[in-house]
Formats: sequence, C-alpha cells, structure tokens
Amino acid sequence: MMFFGKKSRSQPVEVKKRKKTIRKVNNRGFAASEEEHFLSDFKGTSLSIDAELTNGLRKMRMRSRTLAQDNDYARKYLAMVKANVVGANGIILQAKTKDARGKLDKADNDYIEKAFKDWGRFDHCTMNKRLSWCDVQNLFIETVARDGESLCVIHNGKDLEYGMALQMVDIDLLDESYNFRLDNGNQIRMGVEQDQFGAAVAYHLLTDHPGDDTYTHNHKKYIRITADRVIHAFRAERPSQSRGIPWMHTAIRRLNMLGGMEEAELIASRVAASKMGFFTSPEGDGYVGDDEEEQDGALISDAEPGVFEQLPEGVSFQAFDPQHPATAFDSFVKTVLRGAASGLNVSYNTLANDLEGVSFSSIRSGTLEERDQWKQKQTWMIEQFCMPVYKAWLSSAILHGKLKLPATKIDKFSEVTFQSRGWAWVDPAKDIAANAASVELGVTTRSDIAASQGKNLEDIFEQLNKEKELAAQYGIILGEQNEQAQND
Repeated sequence: MMFFGKKSRSQPVEVKKRKKTIRKVNNRGFAASEEEHFLSDFKGTSLSIDAELTNGLRKMRMRSRTLAQDNDYARKYLAMVKANVVGANGIILQAKTKDARGKLDKADNDYIEKAFKDWGRFDHCTMNKRLSWCDVQNLFIETVARDGESLCVIHNGKDLEYGMALQMVDIDLLDESYNFRLDNGNQIRMGVEQDQFGAAVAYHLLTDHPGDDTYTHNHKKYIRITADRVIHAFRAERPSQSRGIPWMHTAIRRLNMLGGMEEAELIASRVAASKMGFFTSPEGDGYVGDDEEEQDGALISDAEPGVFEQLPEGVSFQAFDPQHPATAFDSFVKTVLRGAASGLNVSYNTLANDLEGVSFSSIRSGTLEERDQWKQKQTWMIEQFCMPVYKAWLSSAILHGKLKLPATKIDKFSEVTFQSRGWAWVDPAKDIAANAASVELGVTTRSDIAASQGKNLEDIFEQLNKEKELAAQYGIILGEQNEQAQND
C-alpha cells in the first residue's frame, strides 16, 4: 500500500508499483492465412496464371505424355474421355433450318447433313487425308485431356473438297517461351498474339518441332497465322489465361508414385518367391558349394526340392525370407487411385476396374454423377470445336460453290445443333416409368428423353413410320396395332 504525505524516518514507506494492464488485441482472420509452424513451407503463389504456365507448362505436358504412354491408369482415363465425350459414332451434326412458316425445312436439312457427312470422310476432312471427322474429334479431345489444349488450323481453297480441310497441329509448335510486346500495342503471350483485351489476334507457330531430330537450326523460326484460321481450345481455370493445363495435372504425382510402388513391389515379390539363404561360420571359413562363379569368385550352391544336406561342423544356415507381397499393398493402391480419380473427376470404380463390394445404389449414384461431368465436357467441345468447324465449313463451301445454297441466307443455314452420345438407363424399368410419368405431367419432352440417349426424336418417328409401312407391306400386325384390333 502506498502512503502519501511526509515520510517517517522511523517507519519505511512501502511502495508498490502499479501493474500495467496489457490488452491483447485479437486480430483474427482466416485460419488459412495464419502463420503457423506447420504451414511455414506452404507459401502459396501470387503469380499470374500465364507466369506459372510459362515456367511449368512444358514440364507438366511432358510428364502427362509419359504417363499416357506408360501408365495403365492414365491410358484408361484417356480412353474413358474419348468413349464418353465423343462416343462410338462421334458428335453428329443435326441441321435445324426452318422455312418461311417457321417449320423445319426437311429438304435443306437433309442436304446440309448429307454434305457435311460426305466432307467428314478421311480423304476430305484433313490436309493429310488420314483422319475422318470422327477421328479428328477423338484426337482433339484426347489431346486436350493429355496436353491441356488443342490446336487446329483451317485451310481454304478451291482444290479442297467443299473448299476446306483441317490440319491438327502439335501444341509444341506454340512456343510458351515466346513472349514480348509489339510496337502496335499487342503483346505475344506464350506464342499467342493478343490485343489489349486479351483477345487472340494471331498465333506464332514454330516452323519445325522443337523435339524433332530431323531438323537442326541455330535459331527458332516462326510463322504468323491469323486467329480466324486457328481453333485454339482449352478449358480456362483463371481469367486472362492464355494456354491450357493438362487435365491430369493434379493426378500426375500420384499416378507416377503408384507406378513406382507397383514396380518395387513386383520386384520384391519375385525375390520373395525365390527363397534363398546363406551359409555362415563363426571362424569366417568359406563354405565350398557346388560351383564357383567365374566373374567375382562368389561360391554358390544349387538348391533342389526335397534335398537336405548336412552342413560341415561350425557352419550354420541363415535364411533370407522377405515378406512380400505386403498385406497393406491393396489398401495403398486403392487410396492412391481414389485420390487420382477425384482429381480426374471420374469414379474410382470405373478408373480402377474395381467393383468389389459395390452395391447397386452406390454404383448408380456414382455413375449419374460421373455422367454430369462428361456432359459438361460434351457441351464445351461442341461450343469450342464442333460449331467453329461447321461455321467455317459452311462459309467456305458456299463461297467456293461446293454447296448449292444462297450465300444471303447463310445465317439461316447456321441454325444447327450437334447431338452427342447418350447413355443407356441404369435401371431401365424404373427409368422408363419415371420418364413416362414426366411426359404425362408435362415436365419433360420426348425430345429431351431421346437426346439423353444420343438420339434424335425426328429420326425415331421417321423410323417408326417406315416400320409401320414395312409391316403393312408384309401383312404383319405390330404390337400397338394388334392391341387396337383386340379392343375393337
């Protein structure tokens, strides 16, 4: 306690210091932004997407290609991409031209579809006359999945069938290290010349492949192709992105480590299957075996089934018995593949061909979710590749007189859709009943149901009508007609 006033000489004054109260200010933010010791090596990045791709795109693409060549699961994923996005028959053009009354013009639509199908033959579609339109679609989507992007150059000319052909270009020719600003205000970002808004103006392609040993040049040479002749497709993940990212980029490390683990386990299992042992002696005397290897002088002894040999005095046997295959190997593989499947947006069961312990309800749920991912990719491919190819083909075919349609009505003939592949019902009886109820309630249409299976309702009706005419020609009563006759 502190006393105020005069100090007494006989009695000391007790003085206590006042404690300072320190208030701790709680500046709490996002937990992910806190500087914790276990996050000290987790720096993150503030680079632009183009800066990150300039430094890492080539290496990612090389690793993705290596997996596609050597890794079974990577090859399975690319096969899944082609099978589910493109399908067996490809994404098919359906012309939707309408007449003056607003109804579908069947004559013009059939003419356009027939001409486009004829152009899609392998000897018309591409400049090298090796790929059909269906082949080009498969090559396009596989290239995007493996390399992250695809590049296609459009060629026009009277000597070409329908005035146009495609050239699929290796994306390596679009040099990601080619960056600088031009005097006209444009800038070249990773080989893509862009205006001030980031729109592609032209593409600067290497004249020779950088990895082709056939050609040797001291300096790189580029050719400039205007953007109206190039289809450069990739799925953007960030604004202002100029190049594409391989779809397998998050799974690359897992799949590569899994491949190394499988190889090591296979070698270890082979060693474990070959039981071996060593003869030892306390005095260090060597054991004379059946033979002596000439190269390093190591003594060896042959082992025969059911043969027991008495060892010399003082010699003991030490077995070498590695325990492989390891019991935890299966769970390790499943864990790695589940993570890879999540990064690839596919189900683990499909990627790993593993249906062990899978119930009908779980496989149905996984299948439906996976199909939504494939439908997104189908829509993206139609918008980014199929439609630009058709519009370029239509303009060129009319301009060069290969398609007998008036150029003044080109907007009319541009009204088309592309029908992608569909899928069979997971539970046919229940799905058919649910679709029938939906049509009856008016919440869906027969066209939507047909499209979900990759079919066109107009083609179905046309085929049904032909079947009725064919049945009447042979005097056969179909099921519906037979039921109607019985009611009468």
